[in-house]
Amino acid sequence: MADPSSYRPKPGQIPDSPGVYKFRDEHRRVIYVGKAKNLRQRVANYFQDLANLHPRTRTMVTTAASVEWTVVSTEVEALQLEYSWIKEFDPRFNVKYRDDKSYPYLAVTLNEEFPRVQVMRGAKKKGVRYFGPYGHAWAIRETVDLMLRVFPVRTCSAGVFKNAARTGRPCLLGYIGKCSAPCVGRVTPEEHRELAEDFCDFMAGRTGTYIRRLEKDMMQAAEEMEYERAARLRDDAEALKRAMEKSAVVLADATDADLIAVAEDELEAALQIFHVRGGRVRGQRGWVTDKVEAVDTSGLVEHALQQLYGEERGDAVPKEVLVPALPEDTEAVSQWLAERRGSQVSLRIPQRGDKKDLMATVQRNAQQALGLHKTKRASDLTTRSRALEEIAEALGLDTAPLRIECYDISHLQGDDVVASMVVFEDGLARKSEYRRFQIKGFEGQDDVRSMHEVIGRRFKRYLQEKERTGEWEEQPTDTATAGPAATGPVPGPAVTGPGLAPAAAPAAGPAPTGPVPAVAEDAEPREDDGRPKRFAYPPQLVVVDGGQPQVAAAKRALDELGIDDIAVCGLAKRLEEVWLPDDDDPVVLPRSSEGLYLLQRVRDEAHRFAITYQRAKRAKRIRTSPLDDVSGLGETRKQALIKHFGSVKKLRQATIDEICEVPGIGRRTAESVAAALASTAPAAPAVNTATGEIIEEDDGGNS
Repeated sequence: MADPSSYRPKPGQIPDSPGVYKFRDEHRRVIYVGKAKNLRQRVANYFQDLANLHPRTRTMVTTAASVEWTVVSTEVEALQLEYSWIKEFDPRFNVKYRDDKSYPYLAVTLNEEFPRVQVMRGAKKKGVRYFGPYGHAWAIRETVDLMLRVFPVRTCSAGVFKNAARTGRPCLLGYIGKCSAPCVGRVTPEEHRELAEDFCDFMAGRTGTYIRRLEKDMMQAAEEMEYERAARLRDDAEALKRAMEKSAVVLADATDADLIAVAEDELEAALQIFHVRGGRVRGQRGWVTDKVEAVDTSGLVEHALQQLYGEERGDAVPKEVLVPALPEDTEAVSQWLAERRGSQVSLRIPQRGDKKDLMATVQRNAQQALGLHKTKRASDLTTRSRALEEIAEALGLDTAPLRIECYDISHLQGDDVVASMVVFEDGLARKSEYRRFQIKGFEGQDDVRSMHEVIGRRFKRYLQEKERTGEWEEQPTDTATAGPAATGPVPGPAVTGPGLAPAAAPAAGPAPTGPVPAVAEDAEPREDDGRPKRFAYPPQLVVVDGGQPQVAAAKRALDELGIDDIAVCGLAKRLEEVWLPDDDDPVVLPRSSEGLYLLQRVRDEAHRFAITYQRAKRAKRIRTSPLDDVSGLGETRKQALIKHFGSVKKLRQATIDEICEVPGIGRRTAESVAAALASTAPAAPAVNTATGEIIEEDDGGNS
């Protein structure tokens, strides 16, 4: 636990301009990012008497080891830079909303020559038009099925599309009129794109135009006694109306708005968002967050707006955003939203009428979401805490192991030997920190030797990182931005606005003896920019998959590096015994122990990650071909050779002149191909031992 006074900036060093500040821990990780209209006032608030700080703020400032800041021109720039840094550094003490489920969207891939309508989840892609999110994927498919009668847009995958184009026959939807079949040329790319854009217009809320047009065409067909066409148009209009009925009108005047409601308690908050387009609820989503920083409702709303619209542009940002409380700097947030939309955005609290009634509905949804989340999470939080305490007690650790790393070795009869490293923090998997290793020190199968190599390589990198950052050197006592763990020159970030990339760091030099300013207009940014390093952070506990031999190998690797402050244990699969270094008898945890269950989860995750990597390496090795060794022979020409001859066996039997007949293959390349195949020719034909029959080789290029 650090003393905030050890890294407190000197009076007058902090500018009174708008800007963004970062707190870092002893490992130089960014743990908190904030913005301020006046940096001097805001940052100084963190260095008052600890007893006067909120408990969460107190935890943050005692975890931090340094603070630094960047001056910007306007409060809007500060808002944008704060969002960018929270996204980049993932600070542990910032509020970060997480979806309580993976919501599906209705997506139209306008970035393709023939746009496709499909269900999409996950991160949004450039050039794709999204509608939603929806509660269930089946709701999207029902809506699309109704609308394809009127807007027969392509819905098939790229493989189905290419196969139909190759055979000249459309899929079933093309035959029943629910696809315009651009794959076989029934419509031109321009006509198909127009259909896709009409589909998007209808989904965006411009519904009346299309229904009136269908009804007009229906009446005209009836007058001309084209009754079959009139009936089809009638059914099309009914299909669109049924699609519209799936989202009832909630606001008049074709309103486009997002309504955000917050339900919170002392520890957590739940957020609900209703997306209203054309007066109808077109999507809904929910977020939950731990209140890891001291934040009120207006702060939660501001964080939600940053996460909701930080990656959006144009119409994805609505004309109105209705919230339960306005952000602290409403004018700056409104200006930021307007810049992202390209026109004015109204950010306000609804006071009366339909919008206030709908906001009450959104608020009820948020309250229910928080209650449901707490019901699911309460036991989970308690269980994880108990598991870590049980592990600490069983292994004799001073504190609960908040970061656990587990290692496993995987191979197939001594081939493709690999290792995995998985990381659990606070009892939860942190997959961004997972790492994979190839065993390089020797050939063959030796799990103990492999474990020694992997542990040694991992913690050698850790020591190199500590040495690079200067954590072992004597600390300067008179710096503004460097806390107890910082040495060497400590220039602040360049103060030229949030859009500039970091410049190169200055070369390392002797530790400074005088004051080092925290921010200067001509200062260069630090080389260590706070991004997570691959092996920079030590665990409190190393778990290996195995028994006494593997544990002894891991401990020996740490001893050779001079590391004595990291606990080691092993979990043997046979009896689920926990082995400690230098102990002849294992630690046996009760079968009902939450600590044992957590260790099993960590071990099983390491095994899964290792075997997945090993299988991928083996599959890649099996897919290799003798043609891979031919210098200058690319994938296209390899495929051309296999396609021309049918298999590697037949290619091996071909003469150089016959190989030269393949388009793109010259004589020199043909000679190289023939030589490579000759050097890898099978020694003898395979024989079926039961019948004595010679088995024909037809490997298609995989021999």
